Amino acid sequence: MGERICWIILGLVIHVPPFAALFMPSLITRLYGVAPDDVNFALLHHRAALFGILVIACLWAAFDPGVRKLSFVVTALSMVSFLIIYSIHGAPDVLRSIAVVDLIGLPFLAFVGWKAFSSS
Repeated sequence: MGERICWIILGLVIHVPPFAALFMPSLITRLYGVAPDDVNFALLHHRAALFGILVIACLWAAFDPGVRKLSFVVTALSMVSFLIIYSIHGAPDVLRSIAVVDLIGLPFLAFVGWKAFSSS
């Protein structure tokens, strides 16, 4: 599977669903189990906006090799830190599907990272 395809998968399959919550806030309740009247809802809505950065970084990296190292670092930081925090907090059931998606994305992330840093 090509490097470009892996970046597109990371951008569109892994990161667009949480980014979509920026435009469809009802997804926040579905994805995270947080009700609109919960104070944490606003933080998760902002988190959705930040996922837009990851979508842009991944799609940009798919077409511009010059941004692949930085795109890898920000994407890895997001995915790996979530998995670590998820684990530290006892792997809450409500976040399991997100953890599974990130775990599925790790091989794609590892591949693009390897390609980004081995082709210097």
